[in-house]
Amino acid sequence: MTNTLKRTFAFVALLLSVQVALAQQTLQTPEQFLGYKLGQQFTPHARLLDYVYYVARQAPNRIKVQEYGHTYEGRPLVLAYIASDENLPRLEQIRENSLRMAGMAKGQVEGNQPAIAWLSYNVHGNEAVSSEAVMQVLYDLVNPANEQSRQWLQNEVVLLDPCINPDGRERYVQWYKQASNRGGNASPYAWEHWEPWPGGRPNHYYFDLNRDWAWQTQIETKQRIAVYNQWLPQVHADFHEMGPEAPYYFSPAAKPYHESITPWQRQFQNTIGEYNRQYFDKNNWLYFTREEYDLFYPSYGDTWPTYNGAIGMTYEQGGSGRAGLAYIKADGDTLTLTDRIAHHVAASKATLQAASEKADQLKQEFRKYYDNNLNHPGGTYKTFVLKATDQNAEKIQQLANYLDRQQIAYGYGSKSKSAKGFNYTTGKNESFKVGDNDLVVSMYQPKSTLVKVLFEPESKLEDSLTYDITTWAIPYAYGLQAYALKNRLEPASAKSAVAAAPAISVARPYAYLARWNSLEDLRFLADLMKHDIKVRVSEKPFEMGKTQYAPGTLIITRSGNERLGDKLDATVRQLAATYNVSLQATETGFATSGGDFGSGSVHAIKMPKVAIMTGEGVSAYGFGEVWHYFEQQINYPVTAINTAYFSRVPLQEFDVLILPDGSYGEVLNEKTLGAVTDWIKAGGKLIAMEDAAGFLAGKKGFNLKLKGEDEEEAGKDKAKAEKGKSPYAALQVYGQRERQELSDMVQGSIYRVDLDKTHPLAFGYDDTYYALVRSANAFEFLEDGWNVGVLKKKNYTTGFVGTQAKQKLQDAMILGTQEMGRGQVVYLADNPLFRAFWQGGKLLFGNAVFMVGR
Repeated sequence: MTNTLKRTFAFVALLLSVQVALAQQTLQTPEQFLGYKLGQQFTPHARLLDYVYYVARQAPNRIKVQEYGHTYEGRPLVLAYIASDENLPRLEQIRENSLRMAGMAKGQVEGNQPAIAWLSYNVHGNEAVSSEAVMQVLYDLVNPANEQSRQWLQNEVVLLDPCINPDGRERYVQWYKQASNRGGNASPYAWEHWEPWPGGRPNHYYFDLNRDWAWQTQIETKQRIAVYNQWLPQVHADFHEMGPEAPYYFSPAAKPYHESITPWQRQFQNTIGEYNRQYFDKNNWLYFTREEYDLFYPSYGDTWPTYNGAIGMTYEQGGSGRAGLAYIKADGDTLTLTDRIAHHVAASKATLQAASEKADQLKQEFRKYYDNNLNHPGGTYKTFVLKATDQNAEKIQQLANYLDRQQIAYGYGSKSKSAKGFNYTTGKNESFKVGDNDLVVSMYQPKSTLVKVLFEPESKLEDSLTYDITTWAIPYAYGLQAYALKNRLEPASAKSAVAAAPAISVARPYAYLARWNSLEDLRFLADLMKHDIKVRVSEKPFEMGKTQYAPGTLIITRSGNERLGDKLDATVRQLAATYNVSLQATETGFATSGGDFGSGSVHAIKMPKVAIMTGEGVSAYGFGEVWHYFEQQINYPVTAINTAYFSRVPLQEFDVLILPDGSYGEVLNEKTLGAVTDWIKAGGKLIAMEDAAGFLAGKKGFNLKLKGEDEEEAGKDKAKAEKGKSPYAALQVYGQRERQELSDMVQGSIYRVDLDKTHPLAFGYDDTYYALVRSANAFEFLEDGWNVGVLKKKNYTTGFVGTQAKQKLQDAMILGTQEMGRGQVVYLADNPLFRAFWQGGKLLFGNAVFMVGR
């Protein structure tokens, strides 16, 4: 080596040492930057991001920050990428390598590929400790003096999402700052430990973002999953909090595990747990494992990544919105925010250490996972076919859009026209014809595990004690006829062969006709009304020429819209194109069969003024589902009325009042409920959902009765009599109390609802609708009203239902209407808007708002 070269190397080494020394001097700890120790107060979201960006400026060779989106309230969503000096410049290559390992991108892995670990914090806004902890984790990873982190980063790239739910976090943090005593009051009776409605847990629209990973209905989730699918990490950890009396939870998870979770993924749950135990045992911290938090429902921050090949896990720290800065627990110990931060920091480090030290195994098993998905997919069924008809083209397109977001491959039709498979509708194996436009999803693809989990007709439970719903099959959720095939069937085409609707040749038709089948049709109607276009609806089927039209068909006549002139035609056609609605034009109002357009069976649709009840007593989730439906799904104006001042609201200003799920005993007292009843009689429409409908049961003027009340009383009397006969007859095992309660539970099960499709509440549906039933609170058949949706004895389809609950859900009404004076009451025992992912129910709810009583 020449002297010149030696001097060059020496200079470079000196320069690097100087840079490290400068970084050590200039990189501030969170305490130095914020001006207070972590744990002394909660940090606003903006200051949290200030620190993230500050660290990125100070250590550009170790960290890169990406703004990947914004919340509904406009707050930034960011990711911090932390890597070694060698790996940070080649992040794009590392990302592409991960996709190549998964078979999601072509080509071979290039260069030395590290493992990828993604850590997500603060998905529930009032579980605010994790976004405090992430600042310490970030500092420890980037600090050049931290030799441990330097070693870890030789084997892994770390992605930190410092706050998944900024809107919820800020709601909690700002309230706590206003309510707390200086320095915090540890008394559990202090105001600061009693967070007001709706709490900081959900996002802007009061959705639980930890239940949205698979469904991606919320803007935060959609933007995050788009980035996640560009990386496909090998490890994902999700940081939470639970009640303040609990200690700390880490993996391994509780049963049930979904059967699609591989032996390696199960094994590594134990490995991660071993690393965490080392940290927690060393500090004598309490923890628990293998209880409560299972790996079954596919839409959590641990399960959805697991079904995408990662090792997914949940971490739960005792505290949540109740704990504040300090909280005296029942055992007399004081839980502090400082304690909670330390625990989450330790779990973060344990996870990163495990991922680094086991990087080779993680990468090897990750590649094996996706190779098996592509070539040897698991499960009974190898292909799913969703039937296309003239009436469901919009639903098929909605499903295709959903699959695109999931990066699930699909196509249309098949070279093999004949097939045999499980019919989701009949529950039997049947032969059928594969149409050219049928949507076909093959299991022979990288995402086959996710396909299996989402599409399988029945998800097998190894233990009925589970944390959430037990079934969610996509064909039922979208209301599509489908078949599951045991054999491989590849699509014939990547694109649908659905022909474009023929252009309307008549310049100024007598009327435009639009079928009523999907959410897009509802959005079309909402936009027409906002453009002040008068729309009519046919209550009965009719025929024009040789074309049949079902009840619910929209009729846009020139009569009544003359004031718009030629603007009528331009607007109607433009909106139809916007919502992909097929329009037909007619030059006459004469029907060859059925009612003419001037018939009494054709009604004008009034643009209703809609109000929703919100506030204390109302389910925040239930309200949020309705609010999101109007504002984000159909873009229709709605007014939220708070329970605090509801009694002072002039109801005559509104046409429709919606009562989401909730407890209404206080707000709808005898006087206020009387005023609501008078408003209905004068022409108002009340839509009562779930427990709101249950509240009205037995109330004066409401012809509703909860099913099973008489049977329950008889059962109690029988139990008392049996107890008197034998001292042992009523003995119960205390340790089995949770399982004994399962008899009365419905854990998100799918039922086939028999519909009266002639009723406006069921317009656009066939004879059945699949509902995701989550409660046994069904109703007796209405004696004076319309039983629009009922459950018969054999209508159970799939999912866990306890013995007593299943009995109660036989011969029950779950969708019905009642006339009251000139108004209407709509009873929805089932929530058709659940978590915004149950697509099949959205038109039904639109019927309740726009069609019933018109």
